[in-house]
Amino acid sequence: MVAREKKNFGLLNEKGEEIGTFTGAQPRDAALKVANKDIKNIILREKGSKKLHFFKGERKQVPKPANSPAWLPAKIWKANVEKVGIKHLQYNELARNPKEAFKFPAK
Repeated sequence: MVAREKKNFGLLNEKGEEIGTFTGAQPRDAALKVANKDIKNIILREKGSKKLHFFKGERKQVPKPANSPAWLPAKIWKANVEKVGIKHLQYNELARNPKEAFKFPAK
């Protein structure tokens, strides 16, 4: 099995400010990590590119799997994300882009 190259994704707020960095082979991997922090509207900027990835996230408590270790609690948190869309920025620097670019798209 070949290990996939990890990418860095910056978590943005709707003002276009970076408030965190998450790593994953794909944007969805990073979005799942963000959703585990109970953030609903997820905007990720792929570092080294001009792409913005938009996700809707949720976090639910579910019963633990049957084959889980005994030390695991009876209920665990499970994250789920749904991709809403992609936008391309005009400039690499976040501050140079119009603020409308960071608005969450209506679904």
